[in-house]
Amino acid sequence: MTLMTTTDLDGGTRTGPRRWGVFFAGIWLLYLGAPLEEGWHHRDQVSGWVGMVAVVVFGLVYLGTFVALRFRPDGAPFRPMQSRPLAILVLAVQTALGVTMCLAIGQQGSAASVYIGVLCVMCLGVRWGWLFGAATAVATYVASITVPGWDENRGLLFGTLVATLAIWGISQAINRNIEVLAVREENAQLALADERNRFARDLHDILGHSLTVITVKAELANRLFDADSDRARAELADLERLARDALSDVRRAVEGYRELTLPGELARARNALCAAEIESELPNSTDEIPSDLRELFAWTVREGVTNVIRHSGANRCQVRLSAGEVEVIDDGRGPGEGPAGHGLIGLRERASALGGTVVTRSLDPGFSLKVVVP
Repeated sequence: MTLMTTTDLDGGTRTGPRRWGVFFAGIWLLYLGAPLEEGWHHRDQVSGWVGMVAVVVFGLVYLGTFVALRFRPDGAPFRPMQSRPLAILVLAVQTALGVTMCLAIGQQGSAASVYIGVLCVMCLGVRWGWLFGAATAVATYVASITVPGWDENRGLLFGTLVATLAIWGISQAINRNIEVLAVREENAQLALADERNRFARDLHDILGHSLTVITVKAELANRLFDADSDRARAELADLERLARDALSDVRRAVEGYRELTLPGELARARNALCAAEIESELPNSTDEIPSDLRELFAWTVREGVTNVIRHSGANRCQVRLSAGEVEVIDDGRGPGEGPAGHGLIGLRERASALGGTVVTRSLDPGFSLKVVVP
């Protein structure tokens, strides 16, 4: 006795389908035209006017209940009323109005049973809605064969049961659809949050390393400006190149192309350590590293060397490579106590995605950052 329409999840926006839902629900009230017409035929009697008023009020209560359930705040239009006493009150009022229609204008007033059956499911839910809906249908049919002057009406019995079944099916379909949309919205929000975290992690890794090297080279160029102007110019030229590389890396990250190469990171690490006046021992070949691990190992070298330059105060840094692990070792003071930084957290996430682990340990002196993929 209503219709299936879409609904917004927040329950606040009044969309077109919602407005049309109320319109089509109102169309079903045309079936109350027969008892209203019967009352009009007896307008010369008080019972006729009582019957017409009862029909109009009945229709308004039905439509008002539908609107209240349709635009409920939780966005679920066909779930039972949250207030059980209110639901019982609505059904009691409608039942009383239906009985009044029958007493005032006769059997034509029994058309109210179809609407009452529908309201039972809408207000009470499946179990109690079906119980009271079926009871309404049976009671109306019994009245049609026991009340003097009434004709047996099996069609009304069938119509009430079918309408109750139909509204139950429609309500289940709509509520299931709302649940699916809610889950889909939640998944979309989680995917968006995950993508934001990934982008923030990549941007930190890219800019953190590049800006650290740029800062070190800028300090070196500033110290050499008066003592060795030629080398200072070379450092400034290198600064320009590094800045351009950083800009290119950021653009690739924004476009989703994270083309990080292990040989390239080793070359950058060698230049950065040299600029920071840290002795380096780096591998000259990456041939034994599986292709699926090269990007992870490149991020490890970048994160490890960046932390060596930025935090350790080391004099020496070594990078060890093998087929299943990469390790960055320094002789500095280590990261100290406190929570892991964003770079290390991001590295753990990358390693975990490939079934690997990140191992950090303090040396005497120094610090080790190792990624192991079994």
